[in-house]
Amino acid sequence: MAVLMASLVSATTGAPGASAAPSCPDIEVVFARGTDEPAGIGRVGQALVDSLKPLVKGKSIGTYAVDYPASYDFLAVAQGANDASTHIQSMAAKCPDTKMVLGGYSQGAAVIDVITTAPIAGLGFAAPMPAAIAGHIAAVAVFGNPSARLGQPLTRMSQVYGARTADMCNTADPICSLGNNFDSHVKYPESGLVKTAAKWVADHIIPPPQDRAAQKDSSKADSAQKSVRAKS
Repeated sequence: MAVLMASLVSATTGAPGASAAPSCPDIEVVFARGTDEPAGIGRVGQALVDSLKPLVKGKSIGTYAVDYPASYDFLAVAQGANDASTHIQSMAAKCPDTKMVLGGYSQGAAVIDVITTAPIAGLGFAAPMPAAIAGHIAAVAVFGNPSARLGQPLTRMSQVYGARTADMCNTADPICSLGNNFDSHVKYPESGLVKTAAKWVADHIIPPPQDRAAQKDSSKADSAQKSVRAKS
């Protein structure tokens, strides 16, 4: 976690704030904005929500903006991680049927890295998520993730959440790669990677038809095996 905080060198542009959400929406996007963005879910977070809406028609989407400074004091990542984790745990208890989507951009991606990889408290992070919370998290999407520049994308770092994570890095983005095009770091909505991540998220919330069929076949097989064991 210390490496994540030390590697943060990001600056971003302003964005609209988070929208109001129903008390128990079908889906909630918990998003941590990037450095120097005003309070809210940020430009990338809003683009993710806007891209997700048409892919999950008929389902309500709420948002939660992680409360932290998003300043150049990168040690405040721990403050964001505490707020995000506390909210997620509260939401899981209050709205157990809500599917949560975790997301973050730049410094906000590091916030999500912390809560999905740190099983114990330390370095200012005081609210690790219990193992049972994993069942409430449908997918994770991070953009311009500083840890990816060190060869440690969240897909690799998190044993629990890695398989359901989209860790997106624009070409030559110096925050998440060895590139040197800083302009690419502030162009995630324009690059198409936000839409790609939204499709990834939607597929984890509403599996494609072939996946649903496979799940049904697997369920039937499990039932048949239980029946055989019961008779033997």
